[in-house]
Amino acid sequence: MKRVPPPRSGSLRSGPRSSAPAAQSAPMPARTGHGLARVLSKLGYCSRTQGEALVREGRVSVDGRVIRDPEHRTDPASMRVAVDGQPVRAEAPVTLMLNKPRGLVTTRDDPEGRETIYACLEGLDLPHVAPVGRLDKASEGLLLLTNDTGFAQRLLDPASHVPKTYHVQIHRPASEALLAAIRAGVEDRGEWLGVRSARWLREGTRSAWAEIVLDEGRNRHIRRLLAALGAETQRLVRVAIGELTLGDLPKGAVRRLSEAERALLERGR
Repeated sequence: MKRVPPPRSGSLRSGPRSSAPAAQSAPMPARTGHGLARVLSKLGYCSRTQGEALVREGRVSVDGRVIRDPEHRTDPASMRVAVDGQPVRAEAPVTLMLNKPRGLVTTRDDPEGRETIYACLEGLDLPHVAPVGRLDKASEGLLLLTNDTGFAQRLLDPASHVPKTYHVQIHRPASEALLAAIRAGVEDRGEWLGVRSARWLREGTRSAWAEIVLDEGRNRHIRRLLAALGAETQRLVRVAIGELTLGDLPKGAVRRLSEAERALLERGR
């Protein structure tokens, strides 16, 4: 922009302003693509954290130029991305069902060195897949993993209200009063912990099994809800997401979802 020189001495007097319209600055071009580390993750090559490390190590190039900034704006549809000189292309969509065992953490790399869910995938010929949501270390059951980030985001969108069904062993005898309190929900640490539905499955003298359905999940939602009601969670098993059920998949086993099963999840949103 041309700089307007300051007025000469003696010229500081008011006068009519020009009626010419002010110059309009040209609109900034729209930014396309995503950060390079995220692109590597979206292409199914690695996790975002691993992508950041690869970029900083100088192993990733875009259109033949080495990039060391993980946030470098990259559009994989129009730019050539390579790692160690090898082109990175989008993998075919893969969605897996895992029957998560108790004691595994839902992450790829655990800073505390605990065993992760990826121990169940060792030896399988798979692209990079990430969990769709989480189950905490002590929880078991149905966990989805996929390299289709769009599919995962649609399932995790709070507006989708995909129901998730859990079977929960509670260290307390069953009672209508406790069931009514579970259905009513509680506030804990500024968060509302409600349920979609709840019913007793089995009753014992010291404990009971309940089926609890959530359509949105806070961190440790059911455990916190029951603790607030004075009830301890002994076991927590997720048995269904939408209409997709865990079935008889063995503990620690994994299998691919069919297109029909993926469509079942999409319809359940």
